[in-house]
Amino acid sequence: MSEAVHEVAHEATHEAAHSGKGAAKMIGLLISVLALFLAVSEMLGKGAQTHALALNIEASDTWNFFQAKTIRQTVLRTQLENAKLTAPADKPEVQKQMSAWQATIDRWESEPSTNEGRKELMAKAKDIEHHRDAYFASYHAYEIASLVLQLGIVLASVALLSSIMTFALGSLALGAGGLVLLAGTYFDWHAVTALLH
Repeated sequence: MSEAVHEVAHEATHEAAHSGKGAAKMIGLLISVLALFLAVSEMLGKGAQTHALALNIEASDTWNFFQAKTIRQTVLRTQLENAKLTAPADKPEVQKQMSAWQATIDRWESEPSTNEGRKELMAKAKDIEHHRDAYFASYHAYEIASLVLQLGIVLASVALLSSIMTFALGSLALGAGGLVLLAGTYFDWHAVTALLH
């Protein structure tokens, strides 16, 4: 939560608690509830961001492994093709070596037993990227929910300080919108998350 919003919320709730007015106490309670959900939104957003960054590193590592396999495969394939052109084809040891190289090239292309062939690594990297993108989208949605909740807190504080109830109604509307965004992101409601993308 930004320091300015935190300070405004703290001062406004402190004033509401010591005020004798029922409306002021209700607005102070509204500010406290919005601050609570703002803290939850910030925590969930940071968690999503951390997961996304970790998955980004994992995807990069997987693509690096894929690239290393590709380079090794290309070097060995070039060696094999060169041997086919220059080595005597009638020698059994040459044929045996060429067969071993071809088997290694094929294994590096696809190795389902270890999931470390190029095909498996590509599929794994794309899956990791998909999950990473989903976490980044959640992070951004939580940030939007936090912004809306912060605006609600500011409007409630203005209502408390000015005694203009229109600001309190605006705060209530923003708070409800922020809660819908927060819940929609947390529970992955497609109707809500589609609005944010």
